Amino acid sequence: MKGRAQIRWLEDGRRLHLHDGPIDLIVEAFGSTDEINAAYRAAAERFVHVLDELCGELTFLRQATQTNDPPPSGVIARRMTAAVAPYCEHTFITPMAAVAGAVAEEILDAMTAAARLSRAYVNDGGDIALHLASGEQFVVGMVERPDRPSLFGTATLDSAQPVRGIATSGWRGRSFSLGIADAVTVLADRAAMADAAATVIANAVDLPEHSNVTRVPANTLAPDSDLGDRLVTQGVGELSPAEIDNALDAGVLVAHGLLAGGLIRSAALHLRGNTRIVNSQSSFIAFPESRSLAHA
Repeated sequence: MKGRAQIRWLEDGRRLHLHDGPIDLIVEAFGSTDEINAAYRAAAERFVHVLDELCGELTFLRQATQTNDPPPSGVIARRMTAAVAPYCEHTFITPMAAVAGAVAEEILDAMTAAARLSRAYVNDGGDIALHLASGEQFVVGMVERPDRPSLFGTATLDSAQPVRGIATSGWRGRSFSLGIADAVTVLADRAAMADAAATVIANAVDLPEHSNVTRVPANTLAPDSDLGDRLVTQGVGELSPAEIDNALDAGVLVAHGLLAGGLIRSAALHLRGNTRIVNSQSSFIAFPESRSLAHA
């Protein structure tokens, strides 16, 4: 099965593209040529095993997480389970809510174990694991609609800050959502943490039973979905300004709770051109002054 994975250079000759089934990664490393090459070799060697490892525990990973669950066997599966564990007593969640972030973390760990890099990132469909050596920084563009990317601002992350993971969730993204957020972007200490939190906050941005929101059972779209017959959003019609505020308020309330609990560092919630920011440090996210934003 190892020959199934596709590993190639992108046209710029600097970034590596790793693809295997539903996993699609963009990897970039910074440092000396020898160290970069060593990091890319390590990423490729680790990547060819990832999907088979996850498939070996897929039944467990698609089940609702419980506080007394025995730990899974694989290191990525354990990352996923640890990331969703803080939420399982309060809401339905499976380890799959953190799969993209956990995979990005694992590949990045393989790279940094094999090479001395100044900076590196692994981008798994918008869920990103970061490495920053002392004195280094990344400026990350942030979008308000993943299906039609448009930059609404940037996050400047440096090595002195704790953020090493970024994730985005919403009904317009590649994964199913129970809520109506166009996008929720989360900054957290790790990519798997950010992935799980973005899912939870995006689900909370909602107007339950609103007549202009189209929802269908997840398993009618994907029979093997971990969400089963839970209703996932497939369309959002006209909303009044008050309804938009109410939906965002619900998400902000959840985001503040996660911020207070140390599960996230910042979050940006987007719905119909309106953005709410929940920040632990205002320097994390910078926005054009022309945008209409609210710090919650």
